[in-house]
Amino acid sequence: MIEQEEKKIGEYEIRQIKKLLDLELDDLVTQSKKEGFRFVERLINDYENGTNTFSNFGEALYGVFSGDGALVAIGGLNNDPFTSKRGIGRLRRFYVLKEYRRNGIGSLLVKRMMEEARNYYRILVLRTDTQQGDDFYASIGFTKGELYPHSSHYIVL
Repeated sequence: MIEQEEKKIGEYEIRQIKKLLDLELDDLVTQSKKEGFRFVERLINDYENGTNTFSNFGEALYGVFSGDGALVAIGGLNNDPFTSKRGIGRLRRFYVLKEYRRNGIGSLLVKRMMEEARNYYRILVLRTDTQQGDDFYASIGFTKGELYPHSSHYIVL
């Protein structure tokens, strides 16, 4: 089940996902794998086996849904598992279907996740290894740098 509507942007809604496995995920998995990304598949596997269900304190999984209810983007917020320091969150498993990119949906999703992160964290980190990802996160205000373990970007909230 999905929590109540959180934000509506035009015909799109950003909602917190409470039960990932109840959603239609085939398009996200298929397209991400074609692009050489395995993290959407890992998201599902980790969720199924309970390794990461985005349900600990300060954690959440969000989706962007089109007017017809299709999931077009997804992203999660976790306590950073790569550090023992408190106050560091991590954006994980972020993916936007190709045909929905470059129209602001990804930025809106990250900004919503940052709003949530401010309630729990001082710093938000992430890892990307693509130039497109680097450009995207830099445009939102993230700084490129390896100050935090297993991360490529960070932002002080």
